[in-house]
Amino acid sequence: MKSLSFHYALLAGLLTGLGCAAPASAYTAFVTNEKDNTVSVIDTVTQKVVKTVAVGRRPRGIVMSKDGKEVYVCTSDDDRIEVLDAKTLQSLRTLPSGPDPETFTLGPDGKLLFVSNEDDNMVTVIDIAKNEAITEIPVGVEPEGMGVSPDGKVLVNTSETTNMATFIDTSTWKVTANVLVESRPRIAVFSPDGKYLWVSSEVGGKVNVIDVATHKIIKKIGFAIPAVTTDAIQPVGIRLTEDGKYAFVALGPANRVAVIDAKTYEIEKYLLVGQRVWQMAFTPDQKQLYTTNGVSNDVSVIDVETLKVTKSISVGAYPWGVAIAPQ
Repeated sequence: MKSLSFHYALLAGLLTGLGCAAPASAYTAFVTNEKDNTVSVIDTVTQKVVKTVAVGRRPRGIVMSKDGKEVYVCTSDDDRIEVLDAKTLQSLRTLPSGPDPETFTLGPDGKLLFVSNEDDNMVTVIDIAKNEAITEIPVGVEPEGMGVSPDGKVLVNTSETTNMATFIDTSTWKVTANVLVESRPRIAVFSPDGKYLWVSSEVGGKVNVIDVATHKIIKKIGFAIPAVTTDAIQPVGIRLTEDGKYAFVALGPANRVAVIDAKTYEIEKYLLVGQRVWQMAFTPDQKQLYTTNGVSNDVSVIDVETLKVTKSISVGAYPWGVAIAPQ
């Protein structure tokens, strides 16, 4: 008897031959809604909200565990990280986060969480298995974005008021460099090969690409959109495709996502999405990109292959972060 995967591949091939799209992979998207203290749960096949889960106050940052079984949510006004079961959506426990956790990133091995604490200018490192904070690292004023290199050796925090990208050696937890960028840096994302760091500056209106080895800025990417004022173009979320082809940048009140050639740094197009696009996440197969649109209270779905917006999904009030896991 042929395997199920064989029959699925055969069906996909037939559909492609007939000019139809292959069946979408089944994933679950989790969206934090900052104003109503909930997480919206989206089935990526039906592209509908299937459940809304109450969490702590002011949920913002959200990531999946490495095995996709748990969802970590920064509930900023409760000064903690909530852990949800990705299947049952039940609250499992909380993690100590330090005051006002806003964003975080998961280490490559899935063992450590790196959390920005906006109120006390610290980065907290949490050992998930031990359920404890193992160290705190002083950084700039109003720490925001967190990025970790693919090999886990370099941690980066952005500070909104100091306008710095702070590089940290994870073997010593010591700061190795501070790189000055444009005002109000928000997100830091490493390239798939770990050689470059992309940093968005919301008020400065630019994305800086930094050489990780030298800590030098090698490119400043600006944006210009017809009929959109410069002050409305506020880069926040950044996502890079694993093949190194594209960078996607959420441009806030400009209501656009910029598509950038990640090798030449040229802007290929702007995609119109919902109002005040903020954060983004790929489906695990990287065929779709989900964006949170805070003012229009919805999520836009971008087809990565065609570079087109294919769907708008209503969620809760002021969607902020998004994370996606296999079903």
